[in-house]
Amino acid sequence: MDLNLKDKVIIVTGGAKGIGEAITRGIAEEGGIPVIVGRSKDEGEKLTDELVDSGKEVLNLCYELSSTENCEAAVSSVMSTYGRIDGLINNAGVNDGVGLEKGNPVQFKRSVETNLFHYYDMAHYCIPELKKSKGNIVNISSKTAITGQGNTSGYAAAKGAQLALTREWAVELLNYNIRVNAIVPAEVMTPLYKKWLDTFDNPNEKQKEIEKNVPFGNRMTTAKEIADTALFLLSERSSHITGQHIVVDGGYVHLDRSLSVLGD
Repeated sequence: MDLNLKDKVIIVTGGAKGIGEAITRGIAEEGGIPVIVGRSKDEGEKLTDELVDSGKEVLNLCYELSSTENCEAAVSSVMSTYGRIDGLINNAGVNDGVGLEKGNPVQFKRSVETNLFHYYDMAHYCIPELKKSKGNIVNISSKTAITGQGNTSGYAAAKGAQLALTREWAVELLNYNIRVNAIVPAEVMTPLYKKWLDTFDNPNEKQKEIEKNVPFGNRMTTAKEIADTALFLLSERSSHITGQHIVVDGGYVHLDRSLSVLGD
């Protein structure tokens, strides 16, 4: 299906690894121009070289997004290179394990700042160009905002705020024909998720235990499945969808995890 993303300039924060990498690849495959923005310099350069060698166009910008000034500079760099912005994927973040009991107020504030503020900053500086292009914003949130997880207060608070901002921005930007939606992943195998699994004595058994709780297919969601949803939301195929929280998780959040496959 042609999603009409050809030559569209789309910023992907954290676009070099995990879900962000899958989105970057998907945009390039559709003929769009992904702009990777984040601090993963080596991974960004490697992905950029691979895509360019295959005939795709991509821009890699290495910025630490915790700085508002860096967010502004990143958007300015995109405008200097392409003169337009057609979409923003807010994706960068890290589940840093700052809990209520196993954490402190300083760590909590830092965690919220790290995972939330750049979503606002990037959107703020992109708005003038998105108004011109009638582009849209997709915020990548997390099931922790809905279900909780335990021992990750800062991350969960930030992810919940992202969902609130999705609705707030959708309302504020209606008159500019800018759509704003959020994707809510649950169990997705990414480098960070793999790193977390490796903290257990038996990572493979832990993964199997988790997968048993995913009702649809008893498997994790793939990064590509999240990316495919993001591409749909970026495209005109979703032209009347705004202010939505779309959960892509094989039923993990909303279906009874004790369900067995029908017919068993």
